[in-house]
Amino acid sequence: MTKKIVATENAPKAIGPYSQAVIYNGVVYCSGQIPLDPTTGQIIEGDVSAQTERVLENLKAVLEAAGSSLEKVLKTTVFIKDMSEFGKINDVYSRYFSGSLPARATVEVARLPRDVRVEIDAIAAID
Repeated sequence: MTKKIVATENAPKAIGPYSQAVIYNGVVYCSGQIPLDPTTGQIIEGDVSAQTERVLENLKAVLEAAGSSLEKVLKTTVFIKDMSEFGKINDVYSRYFSGSLPARATVEVARLPRDVRVEIDAIAAID
């Protein structure tokens, strides 16, 4: 088995020495996505709900480039700057994930890249 690097113009380019995602043995490992506009590379305007939506759209684009989808996500990790915003994040998250829900960990962190409010990574199957 060899690993395959995933890159798409439909999600923000990596801002460091990492790949948007890596496929290995039928599984795609997506790097954390933050609320960057893939066209401009800038943080989107808006509250944590708007940021969460952009993060999930970015994640969706990476998954699709890998031959997967949100429906095939096995696990996510949600990193948030302020746990008091969890309800707003969860409201947006629940619009993207329904039915067979992935496992999830949610962690409050002191700081995220570019001082964003939310970052989400994912592990998904590829059929």
